[in-house]
Amino acid sequence: MRFASLGSGSKGNATIVHSNNTCLMVDCGFSVKDCVRRLQRLDIAPETIDGVLVTHEHSDHWKGVLPFASRYSIDIYITAGCLRATGLCFNDYSGLKLIDSHKNFTVGDIEVTPIPVPHDALEPVQYIFVDDHCRLGILTDVGCITPHIEKQYSGCDGLLVEANHDQELLNAGTYPKFLKDRVASQWGHLNNSQTAALISVIDQACIKQLVIGHISQSNNNKSMVKKAIEYVYRGSAQIIYADQEEGFDWLYLTKL
Repeated sequence: MRFASLGSGSKGNATIVHSNNTCLMVDCGFSVKDCVRRLQRLDIAPETIDGVLVTHEHSDHWKGVLPFASRYSIDIYITAGCLRATGLCFNDYSGLKLIDSHKNFTVGDIEVTPIPVPHDALEPVQYIFVDDHCRLGILTDVGCITPHIEKQYSGCDGLLVEANHDQELLNAGTYPKFLKDRVASQWGHLNNSQTAALISVIDQACIKQLVIGHISQSNNNKSMVKKAIEYVYRGSAQIIYADQEEGFDWLYLTKL
């Protein structure tokens, strides 16, 4: 299995997961033109993508999903709540595939586990991907860490997790109070300390690739994230810090 990001941040998100003959995209917060350009960097043709998995309806994850999927006749996997929030119905696009947020499903060579998460959206989920050899967890846009999240994301060979903001920078920043309250709430985003706390309790020995993403350009910086994460991480994997423009290139997961 391998995975890569087209971009990670408040201006747009999309992650590619590839195993054997199956290629999946998680979210698409970019225009069709921009998405295709970013896919070219990874040598991925849009026509080879087998499905777009939606985490939630916020524009930085959703806005390009329907235009991209309909352009290239790609199935969209989405929860009932998220579908309702988008205002779409099955008559709008024949490729809509409703998923149960508490039930695994399979797309080609990849088994997908949706993980319900606390976030200010309608039935948001994150995802864990498993093939014959590896387990990859993607965890962004989550306001707090629950025992279920700790259990599910422990034992991953690869992990992409958000460290959205530094609490002090957010408090002192220019966001209006309602937005600060939203970001910092249990339905908002993980701060550096929360992400570090999660990493400190999961099984670090399994991790072959660790990526920190969805880092706020306004309320965080890489040096603060590095300090928080590297203080608790004792594994051997190199830590990758994803960014908005480049995301990150292919990372490979193999069992030793």
